[in-house]
Amino acid sequence: MADSVRLAAADVAATPFVIPGAEGEFRIQVLNEDTARGVVTTIVHIPPGGRIPAHSHTKGAEMHYVLSGDLIDGGERLGPGAFLTHPAGMVHGPHESEGGAQVLTVQQWQSTDGDFDFHPA
Repeated sequence: MADSVRLAAADVAATPFVIPGAEGEFRIQVLNEDTARGVVTTIVHIPPGGRIPAHSHTKGAEMHYVLSGDLIDGGERLGPGAFLTHPAGMVHGPHESEGGAQVLTVQQWQSTDGDFDFHPA
């Protein structure tokens, strides 16, 4: 049985996050990594002018909730409170932000020993 996790997101350091083909300096806060289930919960910091190219993942679905800023997903502008999800294998994006954004993300952990499950479209 997994332990409970309680934390303040502000206490979790945002570290550099390299995304294949992305433009800008992304950062990530890993809030919880449940290795038994292969699920990770993070806050992704998208820099102003940042862009992640259209892509897919094969490991599992991912869910995003915009906490702050502006997220442009596939050309549609989304603001705080917006929710989106993509099933495994579905091409999605590009993800962009004009002014920067923080996005809460829950997904199947897509990196194993540095091998990232990211397939450009």
